[in-house]
Amino acid sequence: MYRGRIEKDFNIWVAKRMLSAETAKAMLAEYDSRETVFSAGRVLLILAAVLLSAAILLLVAANWEAIPRLVRVCGIVAFIWTFYLSAALCLGRGWRSVGAALLVLGTMTFGGAIALVGQMYHLSGDAADALLVWFAAACVAAFAFRSAALSVISGFLAWAVFGQLLMDNDASLEGNGYIYFIPGLIVVVIALVRYTNAGAARHLAYLLALAWLGWLYLELPEIWLAAALFGVGLLAFLSVSLAASPLYRITQDAGAAPAFYSFALTVLGLAALHTEVDGLGQEVAIGATTLGVALGGITIAGRLNGAVRFLGYAVFAAETLYLAFETLGSILGTSGFFLISGVVVGLIAWLVIHLEKRLGAKTATEGASI
Repeated sequence: MYRGRIEKDFNIWVAKRMLSAETAKAMLAEYDSRETVFSAGRVLLILAAVLLSAAILLLVAANWEAIPRLVRVCGIVAFIWTFYLSAALCLGRGWRSVGAALLVLGTMTFGGAIALVGQMYHLSGDAADALLVWFAAACVAAFAFRSAALSVISGFLAWAVFGQLLMDNDASLEGNGYIYFIPGLIVVVIALVRYTNAGAARHLAYLLALAWLGWLYLELPEIWLAAALFGVGLLAFLSVSLAASPLYRITQDAGAAPAFYSFALTVLGLAALHTEVDGLGQEVAIGATTLGVALGGITIAGRLNGAVRFLGYAVFAAETLYLAFETLGSILGTSGFFLISGVVVGLIAWLVIHLEKRLGAKTATEGASI
């Protein structure tokens, strides 16, 4: 999507003689040569590795009883080492896509081997234990080979651990304690993302952080925690969005993600505060704060961050309709609510159009001054 957009812009600039055709071609070629650029072939190759690993393990499992126990263990270990050593050989020769696929194949086989060996020897433990061991192995391999593909696998495995804890009913304040490992897994995934330059995997870590904080509030629905989520999110958003902040330049390399996810955490805190307040006056106060935060987010970061802008519009519209329903709508009834909703949506549309024009004019002015 991004590649198509910049190619279209280049064509427009070339047509207007703002950019030479040779320069545009060279810039596109440089972009296509980047390792992090999306490639359907690479994705299909990774998918093939996942399917092959599943096929191998299912084949072994189908004939499990006919194979001697020692042969089973040696065979599984041989499979894993073959895949990893072959990956090292391919990476050494510059066959990065094939090497990444073999790394995924080895890591997926390792995970399946944990389950098969555990079943064979009747080892104690549950699925969360196995997933944690699998996650650790994937992280070690990702670090050793500096593999972006394995960083993505590690991100999915962190989600798998969290999901397994929820399914096992161990995700509680009085559970087995594994749920408190989730922030550590998030930090490890983010560190791997930075180390391996696996940009897409950072979204898995950020989303998991939001999900874990949401779980924490559901387990401990206290107003102080809701206020803390709102305050931390707002402080983080301002720190990564305001040019005067010392963190602004540091987080620019991470793109739009830090601003968007910190803004999402702010919204999560406001949503939690909505459930804690009682009475029309408090609801209006929280609603006014939410509207102010939505408009502030659009003004501060919306010009350069489409995700923040979209979320800000959505929050502003939802909160306005909510306030209309809680105040005037409850007084005038259903027909009055729809009438008010139509007027409110019209006003929101006018505000959005006005803000878009101002943001577009500001961008054009700054571009002309460069």
